[in-house]
Amino acid sequence: MDILDYAFMQRALLAAVLVGITAPAVGIYLVQRRQALMGDGIGHVAMTGVGLGFLLSWSPVWMAALVSVLGAVLMELVRWYAKTRGDIALAMLFYGGMAGGVMLINLAPGGSTGNLSSFLFGSLSTVSESDVTAICLLAAFVILVTVGLRKQLFAVSQDEEFARVTGLPVRFLNLLTAVTAAVTVSVAMRVVGLLLVSALMVVPVAAAQQLTRSFAATFAIAVAIGVSVAIGGTATSYYQDVPPGATIVLLTIGAFIVLTALATPLARRRARALAAAQPGDDPAECAIPAGRTAGDGVGA
Repeated sequence: MDILDYAFMQRALLAAVLVGITAPAVGIYLVQRRQALMGDGIGHVAMTGVGLGFLLSWSPVWMAALVSVLGAVLMELVRWYAKTRGDIALAMLFYGGMAGGVMLINLAPGGSTGNLSSFLFGSLSTVSESDVTAICLLAAFVILVTVGLRKQLFAVSQDEEFARVTGLPVRFLNLLTAVTAAVTVSVAMRVVGLLLVSALMVVPVAAAQQLTRSFAATFAIAVAIGVSVAIGGTATSYYQDVPPGATIVLLTIGAFIVLTALATPLARRRARALAAAQPGDDPAECAIPAGRTAGDGVGA
């Protein structure tokens, strides 16, 4: 395979695999928490980190990770304390982060719109050895948190009040989830791009949910989809000279459509099998119990 003959493609493929693992691994908790667009907001904030990296001649990946983590912490603080005007505060944080990043990149020595485009939409040729080192270390942190604390994070994502009653540190775990999402954005930005990384967090999870409702199975299938589309999109980008981030996201959406089409008849078949396994309709069984009326709700 000639794709592996080039060092920059070897780096790009390694980064793509790590992105394919980490993005759905974090995304499954964001989906459970109904915060599917958090990655998009953090991506806006990460632009300031990229700009600072160029301005200070430091690694943009590390600076993006630092600024993203600070932004994620601010987002959680706003969620906790700004009950009435929190949405306005978050909007200013997101758009201010994007505007600050654009300004800093243009002020940096050698700053250009070309550099900006590679971070917004991903670029295979710009993944350097230092980027790969940073991505590997950050990905290790993400995997350690999302797998090692999966029971606790799942409990908080499902029901914060129940998790708090059982003694779990809910606020700390919420903050850790936000920080992990921020780190994941920094991991993915070189391959997928800051504007598209949220899709790779959410869509593979939504696709996996078409096949199963089990958390463990959804996690495994979502990661498998993420790795497959990341590698497929990177290879397609190399052979067809198309943007890697857009290609990966379109493949992810395609996987969702295919799995949805396959899951629909399976769901109908399961429903028919379940109905067939139920006892036959019996007038006595169908009668309304004493004290009930036909208008009473099922959940009453």
